[in-house]
Amino acid sequence: MAADNVYVGIDVSKAWLDIGVHPGQEGWRIENTQKGIRTLIKRFQNIPIENIVVEATGGYEAQLVDELSLAALPVSRVNPGRVRKFAQGLNWFAKTDKIDAKVLALFGEKAQPRRVVLPSVAEKRLSALLKRRKQVLDMLTAEQNRKELAEKDVQAYLDKVIQVLKKQLEDLEVHIHDLIEKTPELKQKQYLLQSVPGVGPILSATLISQVPELGKCDRKEIAALAGVAPFNHDSGKKHGKRMIQGGRPFVRDVLYMATIAATRFNPTIKAMYQRLLKAGKQKKVAIVACMRKLLTILNAIIRTQTAWQPVFNS
Repeated sequence: MAADNVYVGIDVSKAWLDIGVHPGQEGWRIENTQKGIRTLIKRFQNIPIENIVVEATGGYEAQLVDELSLAALPVSRVNPGRVRKFAQGLNWFAKTDKIDAKVLALFGEKAQPRRVVLPSVAEKRLSALLKRRKQVLDMLTAEQNRKELAEKDVQAYLDKVIQVLKKQLEDLEVHIHDLIEKTPELKQKQYLLQSVPGVGPILSATLISQVPELGKCDRKEIAALAGVAPFNHDSGKKHGKRMIQGGRPFVRDVLYMATIAATRFNPTIKAMYQRLLKAGKQKKVAIVACMRKLLTILNAIIRTQTAWQPVFNS
């Protein structure tokens, strides 16, 4: 292996960062604090790093990924499930923080995961607001479902919570709108995305904040990022159904709802959907294909900075 092909894996916990390096046996632990991360970055400056691989751990990795990216170090955030299956495929069934770090480094070499594209400050703020909006929506739905079966004495309490959640939802949507309106970069992207029939404020805001790679990837890459790329399941003479998997579930969920609207109001997507149904495709299969088509169109629009045209070809 060339001397400059060094891969680093970092196993992240709330308190610690365990570092593994491949090739080589070196490994060490450092505190997961701002001071610890700065010390780590200083040490990395003397290592010819090809990539640093970090698992998504529900947010504990966020500061580390931001600091590494700001220091111009290559970093990838990967799905823990993929890494665990990779380790099992190598017969590495033992699991410790030190082993996990080493597995991540080896995964970086073999899988070559996509590098993180760091969002802007405004995109990060928008992302936080959208995540909170989803949390509030989930709580609101849960409380409304409880009310349907609740005893009369309990319904008044549920009503109070529902009203609070509805008010917070309204406030969040106003805040999201104001943030986009006051940020020229976000406003321009929103204008381009919403020029496409079927694309509303929630999908446009989600793509802006959750997919900073939009407009920078080809159609296959962007479909994989959103989790709408079909993967073959073939073996010998057997041809299994192609299925989508992976990607960013939050983005995929919002894209799904927007595509339902697009099959009614977007002439290109509507024609494609009806053509697939006439060809005998199942509705779910047709919807997923339309999701992929819509995302491809939006990716091209951001790449070319050209608003929607009825005869748009992507």
